Amino acid sequence: MLRYLTAGESHGKCLTAILEGIPSGMPLRAEEIDHDLARRQKGYGRGGRMRIEQDRVEFLAGVRKGHTLGNPISLLIHNRDSENWKEIMAPEPGPPATEKVVTCPRPGHADLVGAIKYNHRDIRNVLEKASARETAIRVAVGAIAKRLLAQFGMNVYSYTVAIGDITVPVMNLPAEEIFERAEKSEVRCPDEAVSERMIAKIREAKHKGDTLGGVFEVVVTNPPLGLGSYVQWDRRLTGRLAMALMSIQAMKGVEVGMGFEAARRFGSEVHDEIFYDAGFIRGSNNAGGLEGGITTGQPIVLRTAMKPISTLYNPKKSVDIVTKQPVEATIERSDICTVPAAGVVGEAVVAFEMASAFVEKFGGDTLEELRRHYDAYQDYVRRF
Repeated sequence: MLRYLTAGESHGKCLTAILEGIPSGMPLRAEEIDHDLARRQKGYGRGGRMRIEQDRVEFLAGVRKGHTLGNPISLLIHNRDSENWKEIMAPEPGPPATEKVVTCPRPGHADLVGAIKYNHRDIRNVLEKASARETAIRVAVGAIAKRLLAQFGMNVYSYTVAIGDITVPVMNLPAEEIFERAEKSEVRCPDEAVSERMIAKIREAKHKGDTLGGVFEVVVTNPPLGLGSYVQWDRRLTGRLAMALMSIQAMKGVEVGMGFEAARRFGSEVHDEIFYDAGFIRGSNNAGGLEGGITTGQPIVLRTAMKPISTLYNPKKSVDIVTKQPVEATIERSDICTVPAAGVVGEAVVAFEMASAFVEKFGGDTLEELRRHYDAYQDYVRRF
């Protein structure tokens, strides 16, 4: 099985993760991970923090001479901005920090509920970990999962399909082509004209001191039939993928395939018919590549809705947790819109769950062993 843990505060020294379960012998270079880290930092609507950080991953364990060892992989990303927060974030005992103390919770953030749950009178203790800065290390973990999937012909793509009320029309193109178009856009939108409207909408939000959310789509191409299971609720891959996407900060909803539109249709308009032509094939992919919690062999199609960022430069009303007096919510340095970056994070968490299900299905301590099991299973499916 694959598993990982993350640690680190937004303005602490670094972000770290330990990833276990990647087989030995897989080619892996830091540059491949850095590429996705750079993509996460881009996008129209990002704030000043992205001009400070230049995220790069460092392998502390588990990789030698460009290949995985089968050991746990230890990852580190330095926070360059931590130099400006040494005294405030110092782990050593000392007098209480008075600078940057936060007592005014932001509506929509983990601030108030986190402070009450963990008995913190300085909300900074909450927001430093709850921050979306944590997604940088998850992107690094996901980039390794992507490398494993790529060994077996699978790729994970994402692109923006909506920002605010600006939506991309349905594009009947291969996922690879949609992705290539999106990567040329500042908002990672595959339609050039719609991209300009999205940028204008973000500019409008910035002028008002407001923020914007939206929707991104993640597609996994060429998955094998049979990942996941229907035999227990927690083994259904549909639920695991939805949970992974909902675990990203600020996400509020997930659709699989046709999604909520399926609830408005007749069954005859929804279910993918089955045919046989040197193998079982489908006439459509309304199910988004998943039936009964199991992959069908068609592309996995997932859409995720992101709410507007909680920090507003025109702050909403709140209450000071110490004085209990009405105040305006705290303003932390923030972005206006991060939907383009959220898509990159979506790729990472989906890639991890797909890789985890893949390793569970095929097993193997080495890449070669995993490949033998995969090839034998693919031969079985063709002969079924």
